[in-house]
Amino acid sequence: MNVVRLALFPFAILYGIITSIRNFLFDIGIIKSYSFNIPVIAVGNLSVGGTGKTPQIESLIRLLSPHYKVATLSRGYKRKSKGFILANAHSTARNLGDEPMQYYMKFPHIQVAVDADRCNGINQLLKQESKPQVILLDDAFQHRKVKAGFYILLTAYDDLYYQDFIVPTGNLRESRRGAKRADMIIVTKCPPAISQIAQHAIKKKIGLDIPIFFSCIVYEDTLYNGTNTMAVADCKANENVLLAGIAKPKSFFEHLGAKKENTIVFADHHHFSESDIMTIKNRAINKIVITTEKDFVRLQTPVLKEQLYYLPIKSQLISNQDSFDQIITNYVGTCSGNR
Repeated sequence: MNVVRLALFPFAILYGIITSIRNFLFDIGIIKSYSFNIPVIAVGNLSVGGTGKTPQIESLIRLLSPHYKVATLSRGYKRKSKGFILANAHSTARNLGDEPMQYYMKFPHIQVAVDADRCNGINQLLKQESKPQVILLDDAFQHRKVKAGFYILLTAYDDLYYQDFIVPTGNLRESRRGAKRADMIIVTKCPPAISQIAQHAIKKKIGLDIPIFFSCIVYEDTLYNGTNTMAVADCKANENVLLAGIAKPKSFFEHLGAKKENTIVFADHHHFSESDIMTIKNRAINKIVITTEKDFVRLQTPVLKEQLYYLPIKSQLISNQDSFDQIITNYVGTCSGNR
């Protein structure tokens, strides 16, 4: 913990008190929560960014969309629009947000919506002619005006919530006690070879009698750019430019064996300006630009079209996949909306 963050400790205490009072008022019903007659799964975290929410939402889409009409609802962080928007062929990352746009591009058979007011967003989805049978709330663990039917809390292996503290001293959005609202916890971004002993130790530290799973990030072997593909193995030895505008890009760069002088880093959810595009273009003369899937949806421009590729990732449970699938499908299948 750096000196500046330590000096801000009194503000962290104040922020923790404010969020605890807010949660208490929701718990006792002074501030009203709204529930819906449809399965609503909220995926979120206690910390600020970088826990792998997007690949986890995608894994739920893959599990549920063959059997149910699925919709995702996000606030559309840093989008240049307001209110409820349902993704369509004219949507862009600028008016939808990068993560929702990624869902829409990968899963065109589902409904993808954004609305900062999640209650309104759900009501609008339910007014659609083809209304969803399951709604996945992206980054909604603290959005308590909606009472989801099932809460999945994510915590990253290298930044476990029970070892952290409230912002600005730490990275937590609320007290660690907030984990008690979860119906399931997934420890994300684990080493694929994490031992049973290490898993047991983490479960013991969490100390909650709910299902706890462990997942890792799996990178594909192929790069994509919308029209062409390229094997990762064929480009590792080449001189490339690697670009990331995500919360924690370290593993992305390490997986591709990036040299520091060949990397470009932007802030998470950065909107690329024309100046940014030209800077990237000039750095990548006669080179390939490899980026993350989330950045790719914000970087689609004719200027970089031919040389811009992205590397997809997936969230994969290390064990007990059948158990996870059964818990989720049992909830969705027995919820009043699908009973």
